[in-house]
Amino acid sequence: MPNLASVLKAEIQRLARKEAKASLATTKQASAHHRRDIARLKREVADLARRLASLERQLRKQTGRSVPKALAAGARFSPRSVKSHRARIQVSAADYARLVGVSALTVYNWESGKTRPQQQQLAALVAIRGLGKREAWKRLDEMDE
Repeated sequence: MPNLASVLKAEIQRLARKEAKASLATTKQASAHHRRDIARLKREVADLARRLASLERQLRKQTGRSVPKALAAGARFSPRSVKSHRARIQVSAADYARLVGVSALTVYNWESGKTRPQQQQLAALVAIRGLGKREAWKRLDEMDE
């Protein structure tokens, strides 16, 4: 006859495994559901990022950031002229950068003479060189909309 203690121990282990399996089933289902949700959200974020990039490209085309390089032919660049034009139209470096299509740090580096604009950027600078204060603010407002 088997030992009563070993039979009792085996039965307790069997029941414990059965209970653990039952309680883990809901956790496994919840985990699978969460993984599906995370995957769906990642797909949505990727889709939205693609749409945003597309809209930004369209906006750049509409706002005239795509300026022909021919405007830069023969144009001169002076850090003082960038700084004085920005002061004349009374915009911040960040807003001036939005008008040109570059970052605010780029405008700062131009004004301090640390860097020079590339050909496309120089063409954009030439294109906004004649802007007055009202026209500049109007363009900035259009960009915000």
